[in-house]
Amino acid sequence: MSYIQTKRWNVNKSMNLQKKETDLQEAAAWIKQGKVVAFPTETVYGLGGNALDSQAVKEIFRAKGRPNDNPLIVHIAKREQLDALVTDIPEVAEKLMKAYWPGPLTLIFKASDQVPTDVTAGLDTVAVRMPSHPIARELLLESGVPVAAPSANLSGRPSPTTADHVWSDLEGRIAGIVDGGPTGVGVESTVLDISGPHPVIFRPGGLTQEQIAEIAEDVELDQALVTEGQAPKSPGMKYTHYAPKGSLTLVTNYLQIQELAAHAQAQGSRVGILTTENRKHEYVADFVFACGVDEDLTTTAALLYNGLRQFDDHQIDVIYSEVFPENGVGAAVMNRLRKAAGGRIIE
Repeated sequence: MSYIQTKRWNVNKSMNLQKKETDLQEAAAWIKQGKVVAFPTETVYGLGGNALDSQAVKEIFRAKGRPNDNPLIVHIAKREQLDALVTDIPEVAEKLMKAYWPGPLTLIFKASDQVPTDVTAGLDTVAVRMPSHPIARELLLESGVPVAAPSANLSGRPSPTTADHVWSDLEGRIAGIVDGGPTGVGVESTVLDISGPHPVIFRPGGLTQEQIAEIAEDVELDQALVTEGQAPKSPGMKYTHYAPKGSLTLVTNYLQIQELAAHAQAQGSRVGILTTENRKHEYVADFVFACGVDEDLTTTAALLYNGLRQFDDHQIDVIYSEVFPENGVGAAVMNRLRKAAGGRIIE
């Protein structure tokens, strides 16, 4: 389905609380009617549709151009909604939910028969999370249904952290966008499988492995994250993602980057460099993006997707990126950069 006009509710900019409430009620009503609507979460913007409506779920896949063998995450507003979606809630899940819900943690449970196979991509599990963003929570509460919501971008593109990013990718392809301003965390939620004997991180994200280990000491990383050639099992991790239009290469020794950039420019390419504020002024290129500061990788995560999209705005052909420490949220940053680079790295 295509739309002559994609509606945009600017709830972040409205000083009129009555209008904000009315706009969110309309957006929620559209979700209940089976339409797909983009909305902000604390991580990235999501593209939401009624998770119990197979046609709405199909519309999400169509709008994104997402392969239908890639499962979706279901978003809920209240703990009680979980019971209808899953068959079993392990004790470790109860502890994790108490500690980190609402927040950037997605848990994978055994799915109940109420969850359409379009959502689970035919798997016997379902991924569920409870976002903490106030607008997301209000929208979910108003809709009264669990909402399937992958990132609100064209499949393969950098995830959106502003409504403008969503508009750039999906205007005319979806019913509406709830503009709640920039997101905070900047990378997607951590996906943790608790359906097996040990908790396993399928996707690093806004909640770190160290934080999870405070509750679940035996947490492990999925082998697909650490072993070449293993197929990932998490929503949003099966295919190449997050890629800018230019060719991105990671460089482990940042002292090589300027030489590589100069060589690419000599070949006629427009060159971009991804670094931090700490070294931004050491580089000369067509566009240099400072992605946070070395001292706080949460700033890097918050700016990462915006930076990748800015390379497109500057029509950059070749991008060289520094690598980042993989402790804390740095694991999520490097996971996304490796995916965006398609494995291209200069050691």
